[in-house]
Amino acid sequence: MKTAVTFAALAMGMAVLSAQASAQERPDFSGVWTFHRAGGNLFGPRWAGDKAMKPEAKAKVDAYHKLVDPRGESPGGWCVGTGMPGSMLGSGGYPMEIIQRPEQITIIYEAHTEIRRIYLSGPNATLPDSDLFPTRNGYSTGHWEGDTLVVETKALEEQVDQAAAHSANARIVERYRLDRDENGKKLLVAEMTMTDPDFYTEPVTMTKTWDAAQDGRMLYYNCNEPAWEEHLENLRTGKADEAPNYK
Repeated sequence: MKTAVTFAALAMGMAVLSAQASAQERPDFSGVWTFHRAGGNLFGPRWAGDKAMKPEAKAKVDAYHKLVDPRGESPGGWCVGTGMPGSMLGSGGYPMEIIQRPEQITIIYEAHTEIRRIYLSGPNATLPDSDLFPTRNGYSTGHWEGDTLVVETKALEEQVDQAAAHSANARIVERYRLDRDENGKKLLVAEMTMTDPDFYTEPVTMTKTWDAAQDGRMLYYNCNEPAWEEHLENLRTGKADEAPNYK
């Protein structure tokens, strides 16, 4: 009995060491990444799905723009983040930070401090659809195929207020890998395919490249602080509406 327990403990220890070694062999995406500007759009690649958009989807997008464009309105103006896939394709030219752990990868986009959690293992990586609810960035799980991180995202809200408009049935697959430019600088290449039969006649595929930011750091993006300061000033000068009752 003692021998069996010893062998079981040894096997468990070897499995843990094997998992740790495997994790250590994975590419490390950790750090701050900025836009790769060589030959590209300063604010990210232009959305490639317009030609494949269905008429009924375009009608929804056109109705949205008819509503907000005359006033110059946008989600960002109301401190609302872009959501997927616009957050990974654009983010307004702001950088992003990746925090990598064996069981989870966390991506923080500086713009609006949008946060994505990509679950690789553990209970959060296998949640049933009944436990999910739609959000702008959706629910993301990932796995490794060699040196490539494959991320699948679902449980998205329907969005017509970003360039990459999509329905709630959209599914997104991203493939992340490391590369080098002609000068040897480290790059992060993300290939994205969004499949959405409600909005598009075919899958939409795009590629986004990020430069490693040596000694880079993220700044705080507190979108609604100016509005709060303006409200305080209005209170001081008697120009504010009656304060809401939170009791």
